[in-house]
Amino acid sequence: MHYLLFYDVVEGYAERRTPYRKAHLMLLEEAVIRGELILAGALADPTDGAVFLFQGLSSAGAEAFAKSDPYVLNGLVTRWHVRKWPTVVGPDAATPISSAAIS
Repeated sequence: MHYLLFYDVVEGYAERRTPYRKAHLMLLEEAVIRGELILAGALADPTDGAVFLFQGLSSAGAEAFAKSDPYVLNGLVTRWHVRKWPTVVGPDAATPISSAAIS
């Protein structure tokens, strides 16, 4: 199953994240190596949040990431939440559905 982790961030986030960025990226890279994280990035124009695409049997990996992220621990993230995303189309869809199966 796929899970989306959403971050709402403080004003000036892009500038204020600099001291924590290396540790944040290392944490992301570790999640990729474990096979939990697929994609991640800040939103742009404006940079007022970030979205992370996780995969797993539950939302536990995404939640553990947020709870240990230096951006969260140092107050750059004002709110975070995880949403289950039942993907249905695409080569990596968790629950593929084809139009051929629909009558």
